[in-house]
Amino acid sequence: MSMLRNLEAKLGGLVEGAFGRAFKSSVQPVELAHKLAKEMEENQVVSVSRVYVPNHYRVFLSPQDREQFASYEPALRKELSDYLLEHARQEGLALTSRPQLELMTDDRLGIGEFGIQAQLLSPPEEEEPAGPAAAPSAGDFGHTMVYSPDRAARVLDGGEAARHADRALLVGQGRRSVLSGDHILIGRSRECEVVLEDPNVSRRHAEMRRDNGRWVIADLGSTNGIKVNGRRVDRAALEPGDRITLGVTDLTFELD
Repeated sequence: MSMLRNLEAKLGGLVEGAFGRAFKSSVQPVELAHKLAKEMEENQVVSVSRVYVPNHYRVFLSPQDREQFASYEPALRKELSDYLLEHARQEGLALTSRPQLELMTDDRLGIGEFGIQAQLLSPPEEEEPAGPAAAPSAGDFGHTMVYSPDRAARVLDGGEAARHADRALLVGQGRRSVLSGDHILIGRSRECEVVLEDPNVSRRHAEMRRDNGRWVIADLGSTNGIKVNGRRVDRAALEPGDRITLGVTDLTFELD
């Protein structure tokens, strides 16, 4: 509970008043953290030497609840990611990358309800699952668990998840990074959503934004700049299959 209280204290500075008053009938961020940790633990992949847990989560909210989070959504996603990272460390669970979160709207949900999908991206190739029934297939989202303040948790399939089947990814350095939200930072800093272990990459090297339905990459004044398909650019709209070079690292932009 101390981790949850610490999370509440951090997020409390982002909104007016305590969560108990500001979110009486809607989704509370601390409850989101608690249920995300639950989904993490219940969607494990057991390998020969480690127990891996999902590193990508979709959170579905009612339109009203999504609007309440709009002004500080990036900060909320970061704090929830930090919480899940620390939870995995404390429980001795393995992650293939920092947990990533997407917030989405689902008109079927009422105020105070939220759904969670959990996914494991890019498990290590050298480690095979212990058995076919050990966990959901790595790389696929499982069912959506819906949590409500006044009823038991239930499974919700199809709907919103199907409408968001096309996901943007950056593939490189042995992993597939899902681009969640509308703004992604790339660089060496641990504060970036996509962290590159390359000394030729700046701490905050580039950013990617969704612009009128397309993803655009832009240089952030980095030392070595960026290239798209071998051509130096300051800014470029991306197409599936484009090769992005930052430092000496090549990434491929894909739609899944």
